[in-house]
Amino acid sequence: MRLMRLIVASAMLLATPPTRAEEVYPSRQVSVIVPFAAGGTADIFARMVANHLQAKLGKPFVVENVGGAGSIVGVTRLARSAADGLTLGLASTSALAINPSLYGPKLSYQPDKDLRPIMQISVVPNVLVVNPDKIKARTVPDLIAYLKANPDKVSFGSAGVGTSQHLAGELFQQMTGTKMVHVPYKGSSTMLTDLISGQIDLAFDMCRCCCRKPRTASWR
Repeated sequence: MRLMRLIVASAMLLATPPTRAEEVYPSRQVSVIVPFAAGGTADIFARMVANHLQAKLGKPFVVENVGGAGSIVGVTRLARSAADGLTLGLASTSALAINPSLYGPKLSYQPDKDLRPIMQISVVPNVLVVNPDKIKARTVPDLIAYLKANPDKVSFGSAGVGTSQHLAGELFQQMTGTKMVHVPYKGSSTMLTDLISGQIDLAFDMCRCCCRKPRTASWR
């Protein structure tokens, strides 16, 4: 479903104007903020991009995981970073669209004022996954029937309140008339660990095997 598609790492964000053409960029180490815990899809993409930029530009690009509050903590740090061009960040739909819609002017940053988009690097859909030992349903109709028979007894995880995984779960409940318990995490990697171990029952997680590169992507 289009509404469940997440633009993972939808933009590399720069909190400052570009450096002058005569200056060599970067002059020193660059920080790349990922507003989720290590090991998740956003983190994987950030490290791929950072490695490429480091090899291309000859300066260290160091990834920093600053998870929490559905990416608000990390993106706020990005927005408040020094205007020196040495802090980049990776943002998803939650940071650029969902959080501003949920919190409005109360949000600690405003994407259109505090952030500057550089480019979209990937599009990744969300996929419904279950722990097969806890949920015996193998089709969506079977899962819906199980949820209706067990209201508020099944838990679903997300990378945080307001993330696409969270909204996908809420949308699923609205469309099917079911009730589940939401369990937010600081990132999808921890959530998947708990899903595999049976701490939670299911998730609408980002697919790690079906990413596509945007046609406009280029590095110079």
